[in-house]
Amino acid sequence: MIVHTVTSGQRLLDTVRLVESDLRIQVVFTMAPDVFSNGVAQFISGLGAVSLPWPQATQQRFDLALTASLGSIHEIHAPLIVMPHGAGFNKFVTVREGARAVGDRVAYGLDPQRLLHDGAVLPAGIVLSHESELGRLGRTCPEALPVASVIGDSSYDRLVSGLPHRDSYRRALAVEPDQRLVVVSSTWGPQSLFGRWPNLLPRLIAELPRREYRIVVLLHPNVWFGHGVWQVRTWLADCLRHGLSLVPPEADWRAVLAAADWIIGDHGSATLYGTATGVPVVLAGFPRSGIDPASALAKLAAIAPRISRLGSLRGQLARIAAEVRPDHYRTVTEGITSAPGRFDRNMRHLIYRLLDLRQPATIPVTAPASVPFLVT
Repeated sequence: MIVHTVTSGQRLLDTVRLVESDLRIQVVFTMAPDVFSNGVAQFISGLGAVSLPWPQATQQRFDLALTASLGSIHEIHAPLIVMPHGAGFNKFVTVREGARAVGDRVAYGLDPQRLLHDGAVLPAGIVLSHESELGRLGRTCPEALPVASVIGDSSYDRLVSGLPHRDSYRRALAVEPDQRLVVVSSTWGPQSLFGRWPNLLPRLIAELPRREYRIVVLLHPNVWFGHGVWQVRTWLADCLRHGLSLVPPEADWRAVLAAADWIIGDHGSATLYGTATGVPVVLAGFPRSGIDPASALAKLAAIAPRISRLGSLRGQLARIAAEVRPDHYRTVTEGITSAPGRFDRNMRHLIYRLLDLRQPATIPVTAPASVPFLVT
C-alpha cells in the first residue's frame, strides 16, 4: 500500500479490507514522497501495520502494489493498481516538460505525464469509476486503455450503504430529534470554501438558532495537515465555543454526509458525493477554471443552487429546501459511478487476478460508513 497523503491512505483502507482473513497475503505500507505527506506517518502507525521506509520499499520486489496517487510510483517494483483518491477525475493539470507547458490541460489521473514512464504504461491496472472515463482516458492517454477497468467507487457505495443508518449517525453527531443538520464541506486551497469565505461559519452560527439547527464542518485532510491540527482548531476556536461542531480528519466523512439535512460545499469530492443523499446540496463557491467540463463535478456546478453572501442565510436554506427535490441531482449522481454497489466485488477480482491467486469462496458485502465522531 503506497500512501502519499492521509486522503489517499483513507481510500486505500476501503480496498485493503478486501484481502482480510486471507493468510496467503501480507500487507505492507510505505509512505511515498508528497508535499502533503504531513500526518501520513501517524496514519500508518495508528493502523498497527507493517511499514517500510520509502527507500527500502523501492529496493524490494512485491507481488502487487496499490496507490491512490501518482507521485514517484515509477520507483516501485511491482505490478501496480492505480485508483482515484476522490470522486473520479475532475481537476485539470497541465502537461509539462520540465518547467514548460507542452500540451493542453487534462484531468489529473488521466494524463500521460503520470501514467507513462519512458514511454511505457506504469500501471498494471487503472481503476475507473464510470464508463465515460474510458472515453476520456482514450483521448488523453490511449496507451493506457488496455489496463483500465470500470470498477466502481468505494466511497459512493459505502455512503449509500450507510443511508439506512442515518438516525444512528445523527445521534453520534449530537443532533437532537427536533434539530436540522447543516453540513459545511470544504476542500483545500485558496479557491476552497474555507479559503474564500471564512466568515460563512460565524454567520451560520449567528443566523441559525441553536435550538433548531446543528452545524457540522468537514475539512479536507489537506487543510488539517497542511496547516496543522493545532492551527485549524485555533482558527475555529471561537466558532467551537459558540456551538460549531468539527469532524476530525480520521472520522468517516461519508457518515456525516448521510446524516445531513443540507450540504453546503465547494468543488471538493465530498460535495459531489453529497448528491447521493437526496438532500439539498448548495454551492458556496466554485472556481471558474480548473475543473474538467466533462466531469461529474462540472455537471454539479451547472445545476446546483448557490448560496449568496447577501441576504439571510436561514431564508436561503429554507427556499432551497422547498425548491430542490430528491431527484434534482440524479444526472450528477449517475455520473459518479456506473457500477453502483459493485466496487468491492470488481476490485477484489482485479486484485486476485493480478496476484494470480484464487479468490476466497465468499461474496464481499459493502460495509456502511463507520459511525462518525467529533472534535472534543
